[in-house]
Amino acid sequence: MAHLLGALAPHALRASASAPGIAGTPPAPAGTSHLAGAPADLASGALLGLGDTVQSVLLLLVVLGPLVGAVAALLPAPPGLRGRGPEQAVLRHGVTVSAVILVAALLLALGFDRDRAAHIQASTDVSWIAAYDIRFHLGVDGISLPLLVLTALLTFLCALHSYFRPPKGGTPRAFVALLLLLEGGALAAFAVLDLVLFFVAFETVLVPMYFLIARWGGAKREQAAWKFILFTLVGSAVMLLGLLLIGLRAGTFDMVALATDNGSGLSKSVQVTAVLAIGLGLAVKSPMWPLHSWLPAAHTAAPTAGSVMLAGVLLKMGTYGFVRVAIPVAPEGMKVFAPWLAVLAAAGIVWGSLACLQLVRRGSGGDLKRLVAYSSVGHMGFVLLGIASMTPQGLNGALFANIAHGLITGLLFFLVGGVKDRAGTSVLDRLSGSAGAALYGRAPRYAVLLAFAAVASLGLPGLAGFWGEMLTMYGAFDPASGLPRATYLTCMAVAGFGTLLTAAYLLLVVRRLCMGPAPLRDNSLLPVNSSLGEDPGPAHAEKAAPATAPVPARGADEPAPLLLDTPPTPAAPYEPPALAERPFPELSAPEAVAWTPLVALTVLAGLWPALLIGLSDPAVHKLLTGGAA
Repeated sequence: MAHLLGALAPHALRASASAPGIAGTPPAPAGTSHLAGAPADLASGALLGLGDTVQSVLLLLVVLGPLVGAVAALLPAPPGLRGRGPEQAVLRHGVTVSAVILVAALLLALGFDRDRAAHIQASTDVSWIAAYDIRFHLGVDGISLPLLVLTALLTFLCALHSYFRPPKGGTPRAFVALLLLLEGGALAAFAVLDLVLFFVAFETVLVPMYFLIARWGGAKREQAAWKFILFTLVGSAVMLLGLLLIGLRAGTFDMVALATDNGSGLSKSVQVTAVLAIGLGLAVKSPMWPLHSWLPAAHTAAPTAGSVMLAGVLLKMGTYGFVRVAIPVAPEGMKVFAPWLAVLAAAGIVWGSLACLQLVRRGSGGDLKRLVAYSSVGHMGFVLLGIASMTPQGLNGALFANIAHGLITGLLFFLVGGVKDRAGTSVLDRLSGSAGAALYGRAPRYAVLLAFAAVASLGLPGLAGFWGEMLTMYGAFDPASGLPRATYLTCMAVAGFGTLLTAAYLLLVVRRLCMGPAPLRDNSLLPVNSSLGEDPGPAHAEKAAPATAPVPARGADEPAPLLLDTPPTPAAPYEPPALAERPFPELSAPEAVAWTPLVALTVLAGLWPALLIGLSDPAVHKLLTGGAA
C-alpha cells in the first residue's frame, strides 16, 4: 500500500489539459494543479489546512484502503492481535480498518475547501489505458464528498455492530472481507472521474452484496440473492453500452471533460440513446418503480449490516450516476426522458407508501424489514423527482435527500435488526397486539429511538428528512426550461399526497410496536378481538366455557398462542408470541455508542441544512451549465 501511494503521489496533482474541471477552471499546464495559486493549506474555506498532496494521498487511502483490508482479512492475524480467538481477531480487524478509512474521510472533509466546492479537489490523474484515453482519475467535489463520508461512516457502524453481534452463517473472515470489498467499491464509485472506472466500481459492489445475502441472510436468502444479482447485472450490462457509446463518440471517457463539454460534442440522437441505456441501469440500482421488485426481497433476507449498506450506500450509487453522468454529459437526452422519470418517481412514492400501509395492516403478516424496504422505494422516489426537475433546487434536494435517507434508513435497519435479534422475528403481527412488544413499557429507551427514526423518516420539520422532500417538490414546482410544467405540478401534488401516506404507515408502526399494555404470560383463554385487561364479560365467558368450547391443554413449556386483533389468515396464522414469554432487553451501551452518530447527524442536518446545501449548490450549478460562468 505504501509503495502504491508513493508511486501515485507525484502524479496526484497533474491535471489533463483537455479537462478543465466541473467548475470551469481554466486548463492547467501539465504537472500543475487546478488549485494552483490557492494552496489548500491557505484555503479560506477549509477547516483544516492540508496540502494538495496530502489530500490526494488521503483520497487514495480512502479508496484503496478497504481493498487492502479485505485481502488482509483473509490472512492469519498477527500473534498480538488474535484476542480470544481468530473469529474475534478478524471482526476486530474489520472495525479497525473501517475506522481508519472513516478517519481518513473525515480528515479529507476537514481539509476540503468549501469556498471552492464546485472544483475537483484531492485530484489524482494517471494514465491507465492510453490507447483509449482511460485514466485512473480520482477527485471529490461538493457532490461526492458527503456521500464518501456517509459510506465510510455506515461501514464502520456495520463493522462495529457485527463485532458485538457476529452474523450467523458463513465464517467471520469471509464476512469482514466482503464488507470491506463492498465499502471499497462504493467509495470508488463516488470518487472516480472516468466512465470505465465508474462502471468497474459500480459492478464491484454486486459480488460482495450477493454473498452477504446468500450466506448470512435469513429465510429465502438464496432466492433473494439471485434476484438481486440478476436485476442489477442486466441493468449494468445495458448501462455499459451507453457509457461506451458516449466515450467512443466523444473521444474520451473522462467525466470532467465530458461535463465541461456539456454534451456539445454529441448529437441529440446519441444523447437520447445513451441516456436510455445508462438510465435503465441506474434506475434498477436507484431503485425506480417498476424496476424495484428485487429490493424488498433483498432487504428482508439480508443480515442487518447488509440491509444498512444496501439502503444507505448502494441505492445512492444509482441516483449519483444520474447527477454525475446523465445530466452533465447528455443534457439534451436527459430532457427527453426527464418527464417520464418524474412520472415514474411520483408513482414510486405512492406505490411504496401503499405497500407499507398494506404491510402494517393487522393480520397481514407484514415484515418490518420488508416495510422499511418499501419505504425506501418511496423515499428514493423523491430523489428521482428532484433529479427529473433538472433545476438547482431539485438537484440540491435530491442530494440532500440521499444523505438523509442514508442516515435515517440506516438507523431504522439497525433498530429493526435489533428487534429481530431480541424477539426472534420481525413480523409485525407477532410483535404487536395483545401479546406484543409494548416497547414503551418494556424498553423505553429503545422505543424512543425507534419512534425518533420513524418521525425522522416521515419528514418531520427540524430533522434531516424534511429538507430533501421539500426541495425536491420545490424543484418540481418550477422545472427546467423546456420541460412540461403541468406534468411536474401533477407529480408534485402526487408526491405531496405520498408524504401523508408515509406519515400514516410510520405512525401506525410506532403505535403497534411501541404502545399497548404489557403482555400476559398466559393469555390463551382471552377471546380474539378482546382488549388485554378488559373483562371478557358473561357472553364471552359462555363462549369460552369448557362445556361448549373446550380449550386444549398446554404443556408447561408450551407458549401461549398469539392473539391478533383480527382472525388469522393463511398468510398470517396464529403463532407463538415473540415477546410475551421472554423479556425484551433495553438499549445496550454498544448500540447506543454506534447509533448516536446517526441520531446526531439527523438532527444536525435538519437544523443546519446549509451544512450540506452549501457544499452541493456550487457544484450543481456548474454541472448544469457545463462550467460556464
